Amino acid sequence: MARLTYDDLIKKHIKILKNLQTKSGLFLASSKGVGTGYDKSWLRDNFYETIAFEVIGDWETVEKTYHAILKLLIKHEHKIDDAIKQKPQYSSGYIHARFDPDTFDEFWEEWGNKQNDAVGCILFRIGELETNQKRSILKTEDHIRIVNKLIKYLASIEYYKDPDSGMWEEDEEIHSSSVGACVAGLKSILKHPRVEVPRWLIKKGEDALKLLLPRESQKKFTDLAQLSLIWPYDVVNEEQKEMILKNVEYHLMRDRGVIRYKGDRYYNKNKDSVSEEAEWTFGLAWLAIIYERLGMKEKAAELIKDLIVLDTPDGIPELYFSNSYEYNQNTPLGWSESLFVVALYEANRLE
Repeated sequence: MARLTYDDLIKKHIKILKNLQTKSGLFLASSKGVGTGYDKSWLRDNFYETIAFEVIGDWETVEKTYHAILKLLIKHEHKIDDAIKQKPQYSSGYIHARFDPDTFDEFWEEWGNKQNDAVGCILFRIGELETNQKRSILKTEDHIRIVNKLIKYLASIEYYKDPDSGMWEEDEEIHSSSVGACVAGLKSILKHPRVEVPRWLIKKGEDALKLLLPRESQKKFTDLAQLSLIWPYDVVNEEQKEMILKNVEYHLMRDRGVIRYKGDRYYNKNKDSVSEEAEWTFGLAWLAIIYERLGMKEKAAELIKDLIVLDTPDGIPELYFSNSYEYNQNTPLGWSESLFVVALYEANRLE
């Protein structure tokens, strides 16, 4: 059988990813009807899922998604207003990260709903699209109003010292990846002429980030989520970047992916959850993208080669069980699909 070229693989995975987009414009995290609960829309997943369409220049898909996200936020504007008036006492009062893609309703069951990085990433991408890519995302007065309220929301919840469930939707701590996402979002949207961002709000986050790093949190020394501080957010200096990469590679790299953090219990193969952490495929793509941007093409190429071996007819899985060729039901995972496409595209571009 003929080997697929990078171009062939990009086409294959863009098609798989496109099949996860719903009529509203929002993407599902995984296939419709999957029994794991991933047949829903996450703000963060949509942020990462659309990056693949950005790199190939499919702006229609990107803009449709972000207009749906803005519509969703406007639907829940009353909740944002309440949080601005008074910092919520419970996670239910925060902007949720997970929604029904058709009705835009929140899912109310407990799911680590307090995720500040989900707000930061949306602000970051809207700012990047509007100012760097010159795409018209904020088209109406409603759009401008809701984005300005997101700034006030981050100020009210004091994101720079607010424990949240973070990227992995688990224990509430102050996470460097969450603080960094909010810092990046505020700095990005600051460039928009009709959005008001207090400088002190950015400074508070930057100061908090300096104190947190190189740790992810009080409990976690290093975490896969910290790669986001390098790419796409670019909120760390060279020394911090080097330390994050060194820690992730030394402590978390495995044969079929990157574990999220030591002692991770999600899909842990051992009943006692010790030393059998699941291996996340998009960790390899994430590292490849970073190394491509650092000019380390050979290292990136090796990671991509490893990813190609992990590909399945249905797409890239969320994760492989530790030391196993068995992967979980969340196949394809939209986030994994997208980062794989970006890694392939960047490698092709640099050839």
